[in-house]
Amino acid sequence: MAVKIRLSRHGRKGKPFYHIIVADSRAPRDGRFIERLGSYNPMTNPATIDIDVERALYWVNQGAQPTLTANRILSYKGVLLRKHLQGGVAKGAFSQEEADRRFAAWLQEKEAKIEAKRQSLTSQKQDTAKSRLEAEAKVNEKRAEALRKKHEEQEAAKKAEGEENTTAPAEAPVAAEDAQ
Repeated sequence: MAVKIRLSRHGRKGKPFYHIIVADSRAPRDGRFIERLGSYNPMTNPATIDIDVERALYWVNQGAQPTLTANRILSYKGVLLRKHLQGGVAKGAFSQEEADRRFAAWLQEKEAKIEAKRQSLTSQKQDTAKSRLEAEAKVNEKRAEALRKKHEEQEAAKKAEGEENTTAPAEAPVAAEDAQ
């Protein structure tokens, strides 16, 4: 029986969520499976990967073939590195303590990269929000200035109209006297 490590799709349309499973290669994508190893949510940034590393390592050592996407996920979480380090221990290239130390150093570096990405995304989000608020404030200032000018023009027009009304009747009789 050919065994594969692959993804099983769940979630609604446009919002995928995947289970990482071990299944017979002849089984349908969302059908029968042997074991569920974890989950993968590509909708978050960075993507959320939750996997049982020990069980995944067991299945890889037993000969389960990961699909391309599953292979990238296993590599991202360090399963394939652990398999590689176990091969070095089996050959006598280094001890198990050395392999554990190398894996811990790799894992620490990986976590630092992920945390740096999260922080950069957060700061980028805050900068974007700040720039939007500044742009909105500028637009509001322009609108307020335009309204103030319009209001001043209306006031000036009312004053001019009021002066014309007060001066116009006084001039009219004078013009009538001149005409006689």
